[in-house]
Amino acid sequence: MLRLVMIVKFLLFVALFPFGPAVAQDAKRVEEAKRESGKAVVYGSLDSDIINVIKTAFNKKTGLDIEYWRASATKVMDRAVSEHRAGKALYDVILTTRSPMELMKDAGVFLRYESPSFKAFTPDVLDPFFGPPYAYNVFGLLYNRNLIKPTDAPKSFEDLLKPQYKGKFVMPDPTQHTTTLQFLSNLHKLMGKPQAEKFIRELAAVKPLLVESLLPAAERVSTGETPIALSYAKYAYIFPRRSGAPLDYVRSPKMLGEGHFVALAGKSPRPNTGRAFIDFFLSTDGVKLLAGEGESVSLKGYHPPLADADKWNIVMMDEVSQEDFKKYREEYKKIFFGS
Repeated sequence: MLRLVMIVKFLLFVALFPFGPAVAQDAKRVEEAKRESGKAVVYGSLDSDIINVIKTAFNKKTGLDIEYWRASATKVMDRAVSEHRAGKALYDVILTTRSPMELMKDAGVFLRYESPSFKAFTPDVLDPFFGPPYAYNVFGLLYNRNLIKPTDAPKSFEDLLKPQYKGKFVMPDPTQHTTTLQFLSNLHKLMGKPQAEKFIRELAAVKPLLVESLLPAAERVSTGETPIALSYAKYAYIFPRRSGAPLDYVRSPKMLGEGHFVALAGKSPRPNTGRAFIDFFLSTDGVKLLAGEGESVSLKGYHPPLADADKWNIVMMDEVSQEDFKKYREEYKKIFFGS
């Protein structure tokens, strides 16, 4: 009987205090962060509106704050590497797409940090250096339903070459936007290598409108300036929710995707605050917020509230090395600009 009572007491203790060591660790980290300044500086390409949701929850839970600078993945990389090489890094955390993150890692920008939050993720999603991706960005064709009926929308990328879509397509400039360069270099995974090379040349020949990055491409479709865009499929949820924009996306049999990662700066001025932010950002609470904002997260069991997102067949893109990046950049300059 005494043994049974002791077991019941133990189970009640575990139920009431299931994460004692983790909570103590979190509290210690937060106190260390508050002694530094209480604010982490974050550079990234994640939408500012989504970061604001994270920022509010992070502040409510820890009392800490973040200052966020948003730009395209390429500009984030250029600024971070420039500051790092000058020995004057102003940032504590970087979060953006995989290829720029790999290039920054190779440049020595990051310090490996294994957050306690990694434990919630399955081993198959963990990168040896970065840990889990906080999200997978999935490429898709967006279209404005007020300008193009679902029955008239393109069914595939190859459909963009049809005469009825000429002058109606916007995409990021692959010679300036790292992620779009990566996308084009991985198209062979959807349509085969010879077909992909042919498609890219024919696409350039119809003169798509080129913009800085994926967000401006989606914005042009949401306002009706351009009917169709290459962008992230998640914007088909984000823009209608925020502004009522009549956006939808093409349900392709396969969709290219890439992991987005977060990492601590090797020369972080506020390393404990940076670590505290990463801990929260990758926690179950943080990931739930990301999923609720339309992100396709890597934590099992969570999906963005976008129609058919649970049915996506995502083909992960290969990384682009520094050597290949330079090669493709020159190749796409010739294809899209003839120079």
